[in-house]
Amino acid sequence: MEGGNLEASIESLLNVEKQMRLAGDVAGTKKAVVDILELCFQAQAWKTLNDQIVLLSKRRGQLKQAVTAMVQKAMEYIDQTPDIETRVELIKTLNSVSAGKIYVEIERARLIKKLAKIKEEQGLIAEAADLMQEIAVETFGAMAKTEKIAFILEQVRLCLDRQDYVRAQILSRKISPRVFDADTSKEKKKPKEGDSVVEEPPADIPSLLELKRIYYGLMIRYHSHNNDYLEICRSYKATYEIPSVKEDPAQWIPVLRKICWYLVLSPHDPLQSSLLNSTLEDKNLGEIPKFRLLLKQLTTMEVIQWNTLWETYQYEFENEKNMLGGHLGEKAAEDLKQRIIEHNILVVSKYYSRIKLKRLAELLCLTLQEAEKHLSEMVVSKSLIAKIDRPMGIVCFQTAKDSNDILNSWAMNLEKLLDLVEKSCHQIHKETMVHKAALKV
Repeated sequence: MEGGNLEASIESLLNVEKQMRLAGDVAGTKKAVVDILELCFQAQAWKTLNDQIVLLSKRRGQLKQAVTAMVQKAMEYIDQTPDIETRVELIKTLNSVSAGKIYVEIERARLIKKLAKIKEEQGLIAEAADLMQEIAVETFGAMAKTEKIAFILEQVRLCLDRQDYVRAQILSRKISPRVFDADTSKEKKKPKEGDSVVEEPPADIPSLLELKRIYYGLMIRYHSHNNDYLEICRSYKATYEIPSVKEDPAQWIPVLRKICWYLVLSPHDPLQSSLLNSTLEDKNLGEIPKFRLLLKQLTTMEVIQWNTLWETYQYEFENEKNMLGGHLGEKAAEDLKQRIIEHNILVVSKYYSRIKLKRLAELLCLTLQEAEKHLSEMVVSKSLIAKIDRPMGIVCFQTAKDSNDILNSWAMNLEKLLDLVEKSCHQIHKETMVHKAALKV
């Protein structure tokens, strides 16, 4: 279509649009607006298209439905633009038109997402992240739950890519892990009159279970930057519970390996102990017996020889980088040794109330200075109660008892003793009566 014909056609349609708008005819106004955009698109007049979008949106008393129809129609043309500059220009035009209008907030969010993707492809990660953070989709009532989650996860990913860990954590807290446990098999309830209608998510939005996997993958990335091993382990545990992962050995074996490694690397506390015991009860652990043995050693109250353990598991440890989820981190080997030493100190504290520091160092296969350092660190972190008599070279694992505690323990012991005496007397009396009855017979 030639330029003059296009302008004349647009002019006549603008007059139709004006008449329909002033008459309050919603369907007619929408049709006139869409027709104008289609004319521009067919003529490949992208600049005219942008100008008409701005012009139509600013016309006096423009109907909300017409603006919505115009934005939705123009969004269909984004992927059909001839080059990246034209695409960005169209997105920016639509973004400026939809800014501040609640009735096209979902369309604006999708436009921002498209623009951020283009910026990321150009290597402008920081710009893409800043663009995405402008939108707070959690307040959009008409947006589908899966689309909201996917949008927030994209925000988190871009923050992690630009190493903005504080903002990544804030954004990730907008998603409650409980949302992934919703029963998707239930039939959708029909909206009641007055309820806001929730839009269907676009076809490229993943399912809820796939989003769960992406969410925990991002959480693993976040917790890895400060080596929070227990949280990484819990994230892998949640991934392991996804049905699609649990059904495929090629997927669950690497994940279960990661769970075992991060359990061993986690500092000893009640939550770690609970996870350790629940993982040991997993039947699937029988498929990887080496890791079952590793966890079993940590729950057994016996001293573990570090050199022997490292010889046994060094290959598995180094091979982890070839498995799903990648390597365990640079500090992991040092932290593994640290956890084994801590386990050994806890074992010694269970068997001994007092022990010479030299003997403790021998049991731990460490020098005196190293043994004292590790012991002191455990006392400071309150994972152990101990006192070191340095002149005598003795470690005492017993806590000093209060005089009231000593008296209470004596009273309890006496009470137990008297109970036993009373039971013994009763048994003797019973036996005597039985014998007397037998003699009479």
